[in-house]
Amino acid sequence: MITVTESAAKKVKELVEAEGNSELALRVAVRPGGCSGFSYEMFFDSDFAADDHKADFDGVKVVVDSASLQYLSGASLDYKEGLMGAGFSINNPNTTRTCGCGNSFS
Repeated sequence: MITVTESAAKKVKELVEAEGNSELALRVAVRPGGCSGFSYEMFFDSDFAADDHKADFDGVKVVVDSASLQYLSGASLDYKEGLMGAGFSINNPNTTRTCGCGNSFS
C-alpha cells in the first residue's frame, strides 16, 4: 500500500474540507498510458469496491484498487511547496524508468 507523508495528509485534509464532504477518500491509481507505459491518477472518491485496499493516514482516507496495488506497494505520496511551485509527487521504488515530463513510468 502507498504511504502518505504528513505534509501530503495535511494538504489532502484541506482539499477534502474545501469539498465539504468528509466521506471522500483520496483514490490513488495506476493506469496504462503516458510515454513510459503507466501514469498515476489521483482523485477524490466515495464509491468503493469490495476489493479496494483502504488505509488511514492522519485522518486522511486513502483507497487503492487491487490492480494498482502491485505498482504502488512501497510508494509514498508527498506534497511540497517552494519557489518553483507546489504539488503532489509519488516516490515509487518499483519504477524502472520515468519519462522526461515526470508523469509516467514503467
